Amino acid sequence: MDSLQKQTLNPNKHLKEQFVSNLHGSSILEIAALLTIVPLLVLLRYSIGLHCRTDNNGKAISSKKNDDDIVVSRNWKAYTYAISLDFIFIVFPMLLFFTVLSEWVYLGAVLLSLLLLLILSVTAKRSSTALQRAGQSLSFRASVSSYRVALMLITCLCILAVDFTIFPRRYAKTETYGTSLMDLGVGSFVLANAIVSRQARDVSSGNWITGLKATAPLLLLGFIRLVTTSGVDYQVHVTEYGVHWNFFFTLAGISILTSFVNIPAKYCGILGFTVLAGYQTWLVSGLNTYLLSDERGTDIISKNKEGVFSILGYWGMYLLGVHLGYRLFYAKHSNIRSTTSSIARVFLVSLLLWIVTILLDNYVERISRRTCNMPYVTWVLAQDLQALGIFMLSRYIPMNKLSSLEEAIDQNLLATFLLANIFTGMVNLAIDTIFASPVSSLMILSIYAFALSAIIGTVHFSGFRLKFW
Repeated sequence: MDSLQKQTLNPNKHLKEQFVSNLHGSSILEIAALLTIVPLLVLLRYSIGLHCRTDNNGKAISSKKNDDDIVVSRNWKAYTYAISLDFIFIVFPMLLFFTVLSEWVYLGAVLLSLLLLLILSVTAKRSSTALQRAGQSLSFRASVSSYRVALMLITCLCILAVDFTIFPRRYAKTETYGTSLMDLGVGSFVLANAIVSRQARDVSSGNWITGLKATAPLLLLGFIRLVTTSGVDYQVHVTEYGVHWNFFFTLAGISILTSFVNIPAKYCGILGFTVLAGYQTWLVSGLNTYLLSDERGTDIISKNKEGVFSILGYWGMYLLGVHLGYRLFYAKHSNIRSTTSSIARVFLVSLLLWIVTILLDNYVERISRRTCNMPYVTWVLAQDLQALGIFMLSRYIPMNKLSSLEEAIDQNLLATFLLANIFTGMVNLAIDTIFASPVSSLMILSIYAFALSAIIGTVHFSGFRLKFW
């Protein structure tokens, strides 16, 4: 037995699994403050300028604000400088707030908000002039891209940071009920995809066969993850999805259901609410007791009960996201530009969803990511729309545009996620993360974050693109 333990690639597997188990999360307010800080950091980065973009041939185009003019240059040095600034002003502060500055989240949100308001008040006149010259404001799609990139950065930082003691346990995924930063992950991905989907834009997505073909890469990635984690004896938090299930299988399940039940966006809200209402009724009738228990049979469904049954909740969330995307941004009465009225609509819907979330959480069932119940769905919708509304405020910043790192990640979302997973696995197999000191933990996480940013930036500079969701 001792010799077998010595030969394993992950001798502290069970300790690492226990380290992320039986957690109860944080408060909704703290998570909302964290998700306010992230877009504020991005908007403050916009206000600094000194971006660098690439043309269709992959050549770097550096942009520096000079009042209302843009100075353009093409070179690798300018691009690396811009990427470095993005890391310093966006990625590294995010990492600090997720770790060593976690006790200062509320103060950080207030101070960053005041700083942004000060900058906006100073640049208000220039912003109006710039918008008049441009003839339009930053598109809603660009704001969604910013949010999707921020979501990816949060995910990439958290999947490794959670294995270190420097990462607060209240930010790790909850065991049964509760809310945490990492609980937002898969739900936010589902919603972000729904809002900009072809269905939300009322564009034909073909027949069910086309949909199934598009699902194939997700299924392939799901099986690759399953085989590799089993092959290296990697730690798996079974109560997250089940014994064999993972994030990619959930996305694939939603895609398959959507392919078979493909209805116009204006009716998706009704279907989504019906699915969620039926699922929530089933949960409170006893299904939640089964899903949250340690009971597992020998059949494949019982072994993966969390992943299998939660698809109903995530599908309902997807349908509501499609409906909200259509009504808020793509319907005939809507303007897909980030106008003041569209921003106000987003914040209003977010406020209404916050009220619904509080009522459901107190009087129906507590929020549970593990079952993806109705309170969890409305919480994700409220939180994500709030963050999206903040990103849409970028229209008030003169000469705003996606930062260089945002463009790089946006064009390579899949590559970024896969690379982060590879790095996370390598670090965990090479280091006993749960025994690392705070200083060494922060150093490792900083190197990891910078390496990820630098590699994705280099990939984008070379003109490579890997993106299918």
